[in-house]
Amino acid sequence: MRPRELPGEAPAADGPLRDLVVLDLSRILSGPFATMTLADLGADVIKVEQPGRGDDTRQWGPPYQGGEAAYYLSVNRNKRSLAVDLKSEEGLAAVRRLARRADVVVENFRPGTAERLGLGYEDLSSENPGLVYASISGYGQTGPDSSRAGYDAIAQARSGIMSVTGEPDGPPVRMGMSGSDLIAGTWAVIGILAALHERDRTGRGQWVDISLLDGSVSWLTYVASGYFASGEVPRRYGSAHPTIAPYQAFPTADGHLMLAVGNDQLWRRFAGAVGRPDLADDPRFTSNPLRVENRRELIPVLEEILRAEPTATWLARLDDAGVPAGPIQSVAEAVQDPQVLARGMVAELDYRGGPLRTLACPVRLTRTPASVRTPPPAVGEHSDEILAAYGYGPADIERLHSTGAIG
Repeated sequence: MRPRELPGEAPAADGPLRDLVVLDLSRILSGPFATMTLADLGADVIKVEQPGRGDDTRQWGPPYQGGEAAYYLSVNRNKRSLAVDLKSEEGLAAVRRLARRADVVVENFRPGTAERLGLGYEDLSSENPGLVYASISGYGQTGPDSSRAGYDAIAQARSGIMSVTGEPDGPPVRMGMSGSDLIAGTWAVIGILAALHERDRTGRGQWVDISLLDGSVSWLTYVASGYFASGEVPRRYGSAHPTIAPYQAFPTADGHLMLAVGNDQLWRRFAGAVGRPDLADDPRFTSNPLRVENRRELIPVLEEILRAEPTATWLARLDDAGVPAGPIQSVAEAVQDPQVLARGMVAELDYRGGPLRTLACPVRLTRTPASVRTPPPAVGEHSDEILAAYGYGPADIERLHSTGAIG
C-alpha cells in the first residue's frame, strides 16, 4: 500500500476514494471519463500527457473556453497533469516510479502499445503486486480483432446498437453522443472498484480488461434476449418500444412529448386523460400484447388526438392522471431543467478568470459525496509538485525540464 498524505497531493476531497492514487495514461474519452468519475469520488488522479500538446482532445474544437476545447473540459476536472515524454528514458522512469506507489493505472492504448513502452500490466505489477491495472480498447486484449484500432462509431455499428436506432424506414443511426466510449468508461469504473474490493481481501491487484464492443453488446439486454427467445432479428422503431405500446414520442400542436404507458392500468388512465375512454375498451387495445400487435392502427389514432393541444396542456393532464410523460427537451433546456438543477447536476468552477459550467457526478452518497473541486488542468500544470511528492529534488526536476523529459 502506498504512503498516505503525500506532500503536494490533490486538494482535499471527502469522497470514498480519497485514499487512492490513480495514474491516468488514457486520452480522448473512454479512459478520461472513467478517471474523472474516480476523481469525482475523491481519488487523486494524475493525468500523464505529452509535453506541449497534451491530450488530443485539447485541440478538438471549436468550441473553446479559456483556450481549451470544450470536449477536453468535459471529462478532465478534478485531475492533476504531469507532462512526460514517454519516449524519453528518464520520463519513462518517472512514470514507472509513480506506478510503484499507485493504486490504479488506466490506459486506453491499442493492445500491445503499453507493453512496448514498458508500461504494460506485467511490467508494472511486477514492481507493485497490489496494482489494479485497467485497459480500455476497441476489442479487448484477446480475440481475433484485439490488435485492431477501436473507435466509438465502429463499436456502435458492430455491436448491433445502430441497427435498432433510427426510424423504421430510415438508415441506421449512431447515438447522438459517443455512447460506446462512455459505456466502456463506465464498465471500467465498475471493474476497477470490483478489483479494489477484492484487493482488500487478498492484497493482490489484477488486470481489468474492458472493450468498447463488449460493453456495447452488453447494453443490448432485452433486445438480444428477444432475439434469443424468438429468432426474430430486432429492427428499428424510432422512439417507440418494441414490446410496449404506446411508448414513444408524439407530435403535439406546438412540439413533441414522450409518452410511456407501461401497463394496462396506465392505458385506462391515459384514455380518460385524453378524452377517449372508449379506447380502453376497444378489443384491439385492451392489453399491452394487443396494443403491440395492433400498433399500426393505434398510433395514428393517438397522433390525431395529441396534435390537437400544445405539449404543456397534455403534460398537465397526463400528470394529473398519473401517466408518465415528458417534454422532449433540447440540451439547453435539459441543463436548465428545475429537477436537473435541484439535483446539482450542473456545477460551476472558476477557470482562468471566468466561470466554467460542467456536468456533475450522478452518484449520490449520503456520507462521502462526490464533488467537483478543481477545473481541468493545463498541460503539465502539476508536473513539479507531483515529481517532488515522489522523491525528485529541485535539481532533478530542473534537469528533467532541460532535457525535455517533462514539461
